[in-house]
Amino acid sequence: MKAARMKTPRRPVPKKPSNPCVKDPVGVYCRVRPLSRPDQECCIEVIDETTVQIHPPEGYRIFRNGEYRETQYSFKEVFGTLVVQKQLFDVVAKPLVEDLIRGKNGLLFTYGVTGSGKTHTMTGSPGDGGLLPRCLDMIFNSIGPFQAKRFVFKLDDKNGVDVQCEVDALLERQKRDAMPIPKTPSGKRQIDPEFADMINVQDHCKVEDVDEDNVYSVFVSYIEIYNNYIYDLLEEAPFEPIKPKPPQSKILREDQNHNMYVTGCTEVEVKSTEEAFEVFWRGQKKRRIANTQLNRESSRSHSVFIIKLAQAPLDADGDNVLQEKEQITLSQLSLVDLAGSERTNRTKAEGNRLREAGNINQSLMTLRTCIEVLRENQMYGTNKMVPYRDSKLTHLFKNYFDGEGKVRMIVCVNPKAEDYEESLQVMRFAEMTQEVEVARPADRPICGLTPGRRFRNQAFREELQRKLEMRGGPINEETEEQAVSELLLQNFPPLPSCELLDINDDQTLPKVIEVLEKRHKLRQMLSEEIAKTVHAFKTVLQEFDSSVVSKENYIQGKLSEKEKTIAGQKMELERLEKKIKTLEYKIHILEKTATIYEEDKRNLQQELESKSQQLQRQASDKRRMEARLQGMVTETSVKWEKECERRVAAKQLEMQNKLWVKDEKLKQLKAIVTEPKNEKPERPSRVRDREKPVQRSVSPPPAPSAPPVRLRHRRSRSAGERWVDHKPPSNVPTETVMQPQVPHAITVAAASEKALAKCDKYMLTHQELASDGEIETKLIKGDVFKTRGGGQAVQFTEIETLKQESPTGRKRRSSPSNPDPPEDAADSEWTDVETRCSVAVEMRAGSALGPGYQHHAQPKRRKP
Repeated sequence: MKAARMKTPRRPVPKKPSNPCVKDPVGVYCRVRPLSRPDQECCIEVIDETTVQIHPPEGYRIFRNGEYRETQYSFKEVFGTLVVQKQLFDVVAKPLVEDLIRGKNGLLFTYGVTGSGKTHTMTGSPGDGGLLPRCLDMIFNSIGPFQAKRFVFKLDDKNGVDVQCEVDALLERQKRDAMPIPKTPSGKRQIDPEFADMINVQDHCKVEDVDEDNVYSVFVSYIEIYNNYIYDLLEEAPFEPIKPKPPQSKILREDQNHNMYVTGCTEVEVKSTEEAFEVFWRGQKKRRIANTQLNRESSRSHSVFIIKLAQAPLDADGDNVLQEKEQITLSQLSLVDLAGSERTNRTKAEGNRLREAGNINQSLMTLRTCIEVLRENQMYGTNKMVPYRDSKLTHLFKNYFDGEGKVRMIVCVNPKAEDYEESLQVMRFAEMTQEVEVARPADRPICGLTPGRRFRNQAFREELQRKLEMRGGPINEETEEQAVSELLLQNFPPLPSCELLDINDDQTLPKVIEVLEKRHKLRQMLSEEIAKTVHAFKTVLQEFDSSVVSKENYIQGKLSEKEKTIAGQKMELERLEKKIKTLEYKIHILEKTATIYEEDKRNLQQELESKSQQLQRQASDKRRMEARLQGMVTETSVKWEKECERRVAAKQLEMQNKLWVKDEKLKQLKAIVTEPKNEKPERPSRVRDREKPVQRSVSPPPAPSAPPVRLRHRRSRSAGERWVDHKPPSNVPTETVMQPQVPHAITVAAASEKALAKCDKYMLTHQELASDGEIETKLIKGDVFKTRGGGQAVQFTEIETLKQESPTGRKRRSSPSNPDPPEDAADSEWTDVETRCSVAVEMRAGSALGPGYQHHAQPKRRKP
């Protein structure tokens, strides 16, 4: 029989183009996760049942037109931190399960940042199952008594379903039971103790109006989308310990009804909630998770758990499945746990984690782009192409957004302040998604057969069985047919016609009398048979009562003892089971903790090694710097030693010159004193007297035993160097005969880096008022050198002081107004000559100081 493809009643072909199909917006719900610590700062507040408000945390402000802004977002319904899983399931997932049993498709996915509670919402925790186990429990509570036997429905590899008769299904079961089970690393089929309570949902939720004349079968599959590749989490690859094979990616294809499906994906037929959840947990162990800075067990892939429900009506007898492919309906419910969006600067992801985060963010961005294009096409009437094929996630579920089923989204948010920016983006995406409309699914057509045939035929078989038991004897096909015929004769007794048309008719009444007599005899016979049966039954019942009474006391005593023993053993067993479960849970937690600590240990070791290498590099740099500074200190010491020696030599030469000047003065004075006194002619005037000693020729002094070395001025050393002559505009011109001249100098009014870069010497002219009221000029000199940063620096080395003196400041002892010489004229004349000689000697000594200083300006040098 050919496979009946999965029908999609949500996209019926309209007969009239003028009658558009009714559309409903995508249902978006919001769930707020509780804070992990009570002292954490919260940035999301639940206003009412449909509105949340998000505000920036402290130190973070959003300004629009210069004002602080808080934003509110509306959803179909908001679930606060105190909402339990059952309330969320009743509002969001329960209508999707009801549509699934009625033959309609559905899509439910959780969306949010890393650590916002998406996996907890979908899977749940021990003792509080999430949406997935509750959906499975509701499905099997509704179709439990109406499930078909295994392999009656058989899925093919083209997204279709076949139906087989009971004989073919039995042969298929025997064939599968005879196949050897391949050895796999996950050979044990036991659910972890910490999650065993997830499937123990005590709500017993079910769909009330289930079609009782249909048979149902449930198939589940579990896939993940990792790095934009699709992998089958239920695929059992042969275990090879030496060289294990990596999982193979699957391909997306489109069936004849334009529905997308994963080719070659494992689809398991399940008959109970425990079996279905065991299959889910087997695939959950293979899902890729990793430890990041934001979450200890962060999902690194999008997981999709697909539940397919195949249903077909019974035949007219209500015994077997109707062998008509047109009457087979295949509906599907997809539960999607999306990986969380994250920023790499917060997770500090590197290597594979960075690549995974990039692919996750890219697929979520593609989903956002598809939603934006759909919204724009619906709101503005455009016909832009939706980029479903840019990502495997959007390509797999494009049929739902095109009108193949209901779409529901649960936005999970973490109200802590660190997730403010990510939560803001999630809220904007959710607000935009609510504006997208999806075509409303059409109702599945009702089967044309008479309803209620299953229970009618069942009541008939129960009545037939009761009659056979009353007759006694072995039950076979012949006795069963006889009982059926007798039952039909009793219900429909054949009576001849009792109508008399002729007075001479002598046959009708005798026939009626004969039939009535037979019926009377038959009734008496049945009455006697019933009486005998009742008497025999009473006798057997009395014997049974007597035997039961005799054995009741004995059995009661034994039963009480056994009950006590069983109760004790049961209590011990429960205690041991609880202890085992607790120990297994502790072992699992310790293994996880040990793994986390090992990872932290490796990270700390790597950090320690990097710190050690950094310290070694710093130590080597420090040693190089010390050696370099030691060399600089040595070089500076040698330089200053040479400078001190030079200054000492210069000072010695200066003292020798002063001593020579004093000797010359004494010799001249001695010559004047010892000169014979002759009568002098009368001097014409004081002026001529004053000029006489100046015109006197002074004999050159005798050469000293060690001729003094002429001191070279500092400026003579700068003849081949470039100078920066910094003269501020506030300097007052002294108008002296000789000014300080620096060759090859750049004269500037303000120091600049451009001028300093061209020269290697620097001179600053500074003027101030001396104590005697004259202007004192200071020449501050320094060396220019380059810094490591590429700039210029000046190190000052010395200061020269230029001071101007007036010769009229000296007071003469002899007065020109007295023409007659006093008694001490000789002394006065001697004093005048001494003064003049002293001046002459000072002028001569000044000529030895070098060019540019043959005036009364006396330079004074000192270190700055």
